[in-house]
Amino acid sequence: MTELTYCDIEAACARIAGQVRPVTVAPSGEDGLLFALEFMQYTGTFKARGAQNFIRAHLENGTFPEAGVTIASGGNAGLACAWAARAAEVPATVFLPTTAPSVKVERLRSYGARVELVGSEYAEAAAACQEFVDSSGALASHAYDHPLVAAGAGTLMTEILTQVPDLDTVVVSVGGGGLFAGVATAATHHGVRTVAVEPENCRALNAAIEADEPVDVTVDSVASDSLGARRATPLALEAARSDRVTSVLVSDEAIIGARQHLWDDHRLAVEHAAATASAGIRGDDGESASDGKTVSGYVPAEGEKVCVVLCGANTSLGDL
Repeated sequence: MTELTYCDIEAACARIAGQVRPVTVAPSGEDGLLFALEFMQYTGTFKARGAQNFIRAHLENGTFPEAGVTIASGGNAGLACAWAARAAEVPATVFLPTTAPSVKVERLRSYGARVELVGSEYAEAAAACQEFVDSSGALASHAYDHPLVAAGAGTLMTEILTQVPDLDTVVVSVGGGGLFAGVATAATHHGVRTVAVEPENCRALNAAIEADEPVDVTVDSVASDSLGARRATPLALEAARSDRVTSVLVSDEAIIGARQHLWDDHRLAVEHAAATASAGIRGDDGESASDGKTVSGYVPAEGEKVCVVLCGANTSLGDL
């Protein structure tokens, strides 16, 4: 499946109702600019939505195995998977490299997950996870490249529109594209523009748009811990084909500055991935490339109502 539908998102809304925190949408203090405070979500990021939808859909369909769910991720996706599994009272096994920070390992275990430390690099942990799937029959989850995960993320947009039905534009950061695919699918359905923001040296979706197919990219950004996907999901590329989608690239300096701005001016402590979205509307030229997709900064029109999704807060406060 390479295309997400709004029906998928509606199904996810019904499935995870009462299982996640409804997003708070708050005015920024700047005319027409709103913040979706999704960093207040369980486990600190939007990924709780996709993890809940993924697990509960398989339970609902009778396709959840006794061996439980498994994922290779020491980041936000792994935390969300472990948390959602605990909420559903099913087993979860999370594979991490031995170099994973002990604080992440302990947090995963606090959610009741079985943690397997394998190898010194993520690739080794991912290979061990696949071996576990093959030998045990466990259900393999993914951080972003699955329609149930993306549909769960898209529920965020339906909640935003419930509170702001006259919204013009939503701004969201992009890594592998699961959040973007869900949000853009729902936004396009309702006639809302989506601005997809990526670090200039971590541009999996932007490169896929240029090539008209998912391609591998280099990953080199201050936000790569959350947005460092080498290749965007086909679900994101399909969603980006809408004429209501604009792709934006921002520098690391802009991301750092936006994160500092969110703290200094709003007392919002977010991770660099969330600040990436904010940086996307703080550019100052806004000139489109020839394909109409890539701009250096999205500049809202006068009177345009814009909501920036602040997607996560799993960050160190020491560098704020």
